[in-house]
Amino acid sequence: MKKHDARIKRKVRIRKKISGCPERPRLVVYRSNLHIYAQLVDDEAGVTLAAASTLSLGKSDSGVHLNIEGATKVGQEIARIAKEKNIAAVTFDRNGYKYHGRVKAVADGAREGGLEF
Repeated sequence: MKKHDARIKRKVRIRKKISGCPERPRLVVYRSNLHIYAQLVDDEAGVTLAAASTLSLGKSDSGVHLNIEGATKVGQEIARIAKEKNIAAVTFDRNGYKYHGRVKAVADGAREGGLEF
């Protein structure tokens, strides 16, 4: 089994247990080779409520890179957008990744921004 296939199996196993609703949406983290993305998803309606990434932050801030500092900024940005939409609590979905490094930095940044997990 390849690394990607193992992550997909973990993702499916996790998604059986968690889901987002309008009051408490799911905060999904996705890591690519070049960027890190975070989305707030309402699974009942099937819509994305908010999104932030190093790609979108890189257009405004010239110093955002794919590292722990950039991931923390993404977490803070998604928390800021959530506060504007009156979302205070979320369910964290690590998307099959280890809760370590950049994924943990997004969660910590969102907590710093005021989101409750």
